[in-house]
Amino acid sequence: MFVSDKWIDYELLEVADGERLERWGKYHLVRPDPQVIWKGEKYSELWTKADAIYRRSSEGGGAWIKKKVPEEWQISYGDLKFCISPMGFKHTGIFPEQAVNWDWMSGLIKKAKRPISVLNLFGYTGAASVACAKAGAKVCHVDASKGMVQKAKINANLSGVSADSIRYIVDDCFKFVSREIRRGNFYDAIILDPPSYGRGPGGEKWMIEKDLDSLIASISLLISDKPLFVLLNSYTTGLSPSSCGYILHSNICKKFGGKVENKELGIPVTADGVCLPCGASSRWTP
Repeated sequence: MFVSDKWIDYELLEVADGERLERWGKYHLVRPDPQVIWKGEKYSELWTKADAIYRRSSEGGGAWIKKKVPEEWQISYGDLKFCISPMGFKHTGIFPEQAVNWDWMSGLIKKAKRPISVLNLFGYTGAASVACAKAGAKVCHVDASKGMVQKAKINANLSGVSADSIRYIVDDCFKFVSREIRRGNFYDAIILDPPSYGRGPGGEKWMIEKDLDSLIASISLLISDKPLFVLLNSYTTGLSPSSCGYILHSNICKKFGGKVENKELGIPVTADGVCLPCGASSRWTP
C-alpha cells in the first residue's frame, strides 16, 4: 500500500458505519465512505459535533449540513497550499491520500536535474500539477470543467507557483491527447486521474471500462525519448491496482520497457493505526 502518513493539516480520526471523521485544518468533517463497510464504534464526540456533515439522500445524491465551517479555507502539505471547500457529492477539492504520490513525483522531478514536462489529464483542482510545478517541472493541466480549472489556478497561486509553470486547458482529455499527437508534442511524465464516468465540455462521454485502454494507448505516443514516469490513479469500484497496472504494462512497458508498481492508496486512521484503503495507483518508470 502507498500510505500518505506525513500530513499535519489533515487527519483521519475514526472510521465506522460507512463514514469517516476527519480533521481538515481546524475544522472537522463527517463524510460517507463506501470502503467503510463495517459497523464499529463511534467513540469521538466529534461525530455529532463536527463542523460539517454530509448526509446522503434516499432519493440519490446528498447535501452538506454546515454548522461552523466557512465556505472555504486553506490547508498546507509541506510547501503546498490548497483551498478547501465542501463541494458537491461529499468532496472537498483535495484527495489527501494522493499526498504520497505528490511526494513520489516531486522526488523524481528533482532527482532528474533537467527540465521536465508533465501532462496532467483529468487534473481536477490541480494538487498534482502544483506538486510537480513546485518541484521544478513545466505542467500542462487538462480538465473538462472550467470551474475545476479555476480552482486549480487558485491552488497554484496559493502555493507560490509562477504563472508560466502551469498551462491550463479546458478540454476533453481524449480530444486534447489526439491533437497533441498530431502536433508532435511530447511529455516526460504523464498523470491520469480518470473518473468512472464523465462528460467533456462538448458533451463527450467518458466511461472508464470502455475508454481507459484506448487512452493509455494514445498517451504512449506522447511519451518523450527521456521519460520519467506515468501515474494512473483509479477510484472506480472493481478496477483493481493490478488491472490498471496491466493496462500500463501492455501499452507502455512493451514499447519503452521499464516496470510498473501497483498498490492501493491508504491513509492511517488515528483511532486504531490501521490504514483505510482509498483508491489505487499504478506507477510506471523506465
